[in-house]
Amino acid sequence: MYSSFAGLALKIVGLIMILSSLLDYLVLIIPSPGVSPLESSWQLNLTTQLVDRGVIPMVGIAFLVAGYWISNNSGGSLPERKSSISDLRFWAFLLSSLLGLLFLLLVPLHFNNVRIQSNQALEQIGEQAQQAETQLETQVDQIGALLQDPQQLERLDQAIESGQAQGEQLARLQALREQLIALRQDPDAIAQRTEQAQTQIRGRKQELEQRARVEALKTGIRIGLSSLLLAIGYSIIGWMGLRNLGS
Repeated sequence: MYSSFAGLALKIVGLIMILSSLLDYLVLIIPSPGVSPLESSWQLNLTTQLVDRGVIPMVGIAFLVAGYWISNNSGGSLPERKSSISDLRFWAFLLSSLLGLLFLLLVPLHFNNVRIQSNQALEQIGEQAQQAETQLETQVDQIGALLQDPQQLERLDQAIESGQAQGEQLARLQALREQLIALRQDPDAIAQRTEQAQTQIRGRKQELEQRARVEALKTGIRIGLSSLLLAIGYSIIGWMGLRNLGS
């Protein structure tokens, strides 16, 4: 009696896990409004979620098969013979084979999307670094123009002594005057500061590029290998299950 109940419970739990997983997959593969299914970012997110949930149907199939095994071995009589189509195990093993094919196809798709996302991230980092260097060159040119203007200090002195500038504005004018005096006394300081700033920009660029490559590698390995393992597991379960069920 308890064996029959345990077998029935395992069948119900397994069936619910399989059906809920299929419903979850169906919801995941429907893109949100305004999102194209051809976008690599959407495909990458979909692959990640499918693989992260990939073991749930496998557990459900295992429960379902275990429930049938317990039910068939709980009594002394021989199990009732059914056609394959009316047997839930047939559909479970067929689903397992299809999921094995799905996760196998996800492996190259995932690695390709990771490559695309990594290239886009590296391109964006390069553009930001180029913009920073362009802004730096513009500032250097402006400072050079100020240094070449002999009347610049006189105008600053007049603005400071006029009393019209107060508070933060006055502090900025005084700081600018001190910087101009220091740079005129040491013309090589501009080149040194420019070189330091360029070194920082390029160092930051290399750091961000290395981080992007490492994250892409980690994501590719984790999801890609997990999808491959799921493909192998589902294929083995589906193939062996259909073969044994047929015999």
